[in-house]
Amino acid sequence: MSGNTAPEIHTTILDHPPRAVRELNPEVSRGLEQIVHRAINKDREARYRDASEMRDDLLQLKRGASAFLQSWKIGIAAALVLLSVACASAGLLNGHYARIRWVREVAVPELEKLGMDRKGVAFYRLARQAERYSPKSPELKLVETKYLRSQSILSTPTGADVYFREYGDSHGDWEYLGKTPLEGKFLWAEYAMRFVKDGYEPLEVASEYILWSVSNNIILDPIGSLPKNMVHVPSGEVNALAPFAAWGPAPVQLDEFLVDKYEVTNLEFKKFIDAGGYREPKYWKFPFTENGRAVTFDQAMALFVDKTDRTAPSTWDLGNFPAGQENYPVGGVSWYEAAAYAEFVGKSLPTIHHWYQASSSDMFSAILQASNFSKKGPAPVGSYAGLGLYGTYDMAGNVKEWCFNSDGTRRFILGGSSSEPKYMSQDPDARPAFDRSEDNGFRLVKYLKAEPLPEAQTSQVSIQVTDYHNAKPVPDSVFHAYQGLYSYDRTPLDALIESVDDSSPHWRRERITFKAAYNNERVTAFLYLPKNVSPPYQTVVHFPGAEALAFHTFSDMDLFCVDFLMKGGRAVMFPLYKGTYERNTHPTDQGANEWRDEAIQQSKDLRRSLDYLETRPDIDHNRLAFYGFSWGGSEGPLSLALESRFKTAVLADGGCDSGNPLPEVNPINFAPNIKIPVLMINGRYDLMKPIEGCQLPFFRLLGTPSSDKRHVPLESGHGLPFTPWFKETLDWLDRYLGRVS
Repeated sequence: MSGNTAPEIHTTILDHPPRAVRELNPEVSRGLEQIVHRAINKDREARYRDASEMRDDLLQLKRGASAFLQSWKIGIAAALVLLSVACASAGLLNGHYARIRWVREVAVPELEKLGMDRKGVAFYRLARQAERYSPKSPELKLVETKYLRSQSILSTPTGADVYFREYGDSHGDWEYLGKTPLEGKFLWAEYAMRFVKDGYEPLEVASEYILWSVSNNIILDPIGSLPKNMVHVPSGEVNALAPFAAWGPAPVQLDEFLVDKYEVTNLEFKKFIDAGGYREPKYWKFPFTENGRAVTFDQAMALFVDKTDRTAPSTWDLGNFPAGQENYPVGGVSWYEAAAYAEFVGKSLPTIHHWYQASSSDMFSAILQASNFSKKGPAPVGSYAGLGLYGTYDMAGNVKEWCFNSDGTRRFILGGSSSEPKYMSQDPDARPAFDRSEDNGFRLVKYLKAEPLPEAQTSQVSIQVTDYHNAKPVPDSVFHAYQGLYSYDRTPLDALIESVDDSSPHWRRERITFKAAYNNERVTAFLYLPKNVSPPYQTVVHFPGAEALAFHTFSDMDLFCVDFLMKGGRAVMFPLYKGTYERNTHPTDQGANEWRDEAIQQSKDLRRSLDYLETRPDIDHNRLAFYGFSWGGSEGPLSLALESRFKTAVLADGGCDSGNPLPEVNPINFAPNIKIPVLMINGRYDLMKPIEGCQLPFFRLLGTPSSDKRHVPLESGHGLPFTPWFKETLDWLDRYLGRVS
């Protein structure tokens, strides 16, 4: 056999005749040479049928001459060697081609699925195995080209070991990639990445920092150079309030700074109390004001008490935190208390610019699924896998975090809490500086320059949203023209119940598809039927918040604001509207015309859902309600003005659109044509939908009789507190659909 590689050796075995035995050993007789060559002939039919046939030839050759004995022994040995090599090569060849088939028929289809599901580490491991088996496979190269993109990874200093794992999989194994600098190919997904080098602090970051940003260089800090549990944030330009930057401050350039890895804990805050922090005016650097009037130090301290009137956060009892909650984030503190604690430890409250720079995630980030939005209250810091770009934890959810800047009368508090919708991780919120709600917490920063921050970073921040205070809807003639854009032909639905899930104790879930009213598409919808009542069911059709635009897969965890309806005995129809979840195919930089076209398609999806419900005998067709929140509460009015089958509607965090939509999809132009009973529930301090410039103008313009419309402002921002929100919703549905037995 000859060849420098396994494929070349296999080709030699298959396609080239073996060398003559006498070339290997001239002493072998021609008779023995013929026997050996017949035994290893490549043609199965030309070889011996069995060993006995070969034995007969060998015995006859032996009887021909006794002098032949020695060469016979030598020849037999050579024959056995050749037979052994032939058998081994055949086995190797069969295994090789089996592996090639495995790559083509098993690995590549699985890689396609992993690519679609954005399972980057699993893709990496399988692709690496497939490359070992079949490095020249064209199918493998095609799927890798389709899903992988090249990226260099650098570090300062060089020589750091780099690992990665699936984002959010805090118990998963780290996969070793190599030492920096290195070149790699990665699936477009989010990962947790780890950098380790002797003499330097180990660093874990979210992959957006190193893989998908303009910077691909990790800066490692020498061991002992950072304060405990702080991480390094590099310099850079930031758009605070992203993705609402068009309504907020101009971009600012920030110097590098340090930020707390975790939120300040109960145990840490207790040290401030034990050191007499509430008695020392030197820590309280900012004048106290409430509703425009000055408040003295003593008056302020009298407000900063717990449930038993001891000086402590509002969530504490007898001057101490609940037992076993040492590592929980401190909550129930005002902005003033957070600022005083920062002075006590020699740090600062972050400006909103520094907070957003340290967070640097958006509503499309995997951090939302890996963070504490559980509705169960705060959890110990770092116990959720929500890793930030620079190594922070819990910047989304858990507790809200006070920031330095004001909007003029209130102080910003960002990141959302466990009791708020996921979109509050990025939506701006501001509350009175004396507000001590139980979900008010904070984390701190340390600026590395001695001089004060520029005024552009510390000054008041105003959010510029559309003010509808004096808005005038389009006349009826124009509105009738808009109606034509939303009309559709009620063609056959061709509906299918594709699957049924009966595992929940509260409801039965049906996955349904039916024909859309456009482009030969199909709409997927989930129908949740309650188990604690008998049909026909009162049914609520839901329109979700903007997180539906961010996530690519729908799951029951997205029912956080509707499951109370099913538990209360009502069915819920949850269509996957055009552009949401699995139907999310639009680019993130859509223009106004694309948004308009999609909004019209979403309205048609909503109304086709009603068409489907009319085909169901287990649905009460006379008791249908609409329920939308946030984005859904703003999109819903487009259909409510056109649709007579709804008996009532609930708009939570909704109403007008605070952006600047085209008039044919602006809810303010549809409000006068909504005649059914409407409940609006909003946050009094909502920055995105201000009460004076958005909520009240829309409410006044509703065509509903005054006795059948209600506006409830809750003491919150854009993230509504669940208990009053749910209670108001159920009371309203009971009033207009009737109580469920």
